[in-house]
Amino acid sequence: MAIDRTLTNVERTFQWDDVIVSKTDLTGKITYANDVFLGISGYTEDELLGAPHSILRHPAMPRCVFKFLWDRIADGHEVFAYVLNRAKNGDHYWVLAHITPCYGKTGAIIGYHSNRRVPKPEALATVKPLYETLLGIEARAADRKLGMDQSLAALVKTVSDLGFESYDHLVMAISR
Repeated sequence: MAIDRTLTNVERTFQWDDVIVSKTDLTGKITYANDVFLGISGYTEDELLGAPHSILRHPAMPRCVFKFLWDRIADGHEVFAYVLNRAKNGDHYWVLAHITPCYGKTGAIIGYHSNRRVPKPEALATVKPLYETLLGIEARAADRKLGMDQSLAALVKTVSDLGFESYDHLVMAISR
């Protein structure tokens, strides 16, 4: 499936009471997408099922936030994060994501479940400048891995300087 990766600079929105729901396997491949997810992303169910969740990755989203997110859920923690996604046609939309691991009968993690809601504008006013700073750190680094490591360190320091234990604790505080 060839996807046009250009950006439109058009922001999509969804209703306050809508919930975007998806499930993935351990590698991030989508195994379930609800109708709200299909509608906001512009993809069909056939296009999404089996595709990596990164199909939605917007280039203005810091890689370190995804590293934090994946590390936390792989360790069995729930995570809250603000994410900027890219729709199929290049539009974008912000979400407040709540991601949790799914467990099998043996107690092992078998996949992940995510609910996404409309974020509060006040919270995005805090997150957007932070993400711009993190993206700048990533862009200035000699290579992608170093950039992600440096931006993750900056994220951890910023969160700590603000008095929070972790990024997702900051997210929960500004989401209230």
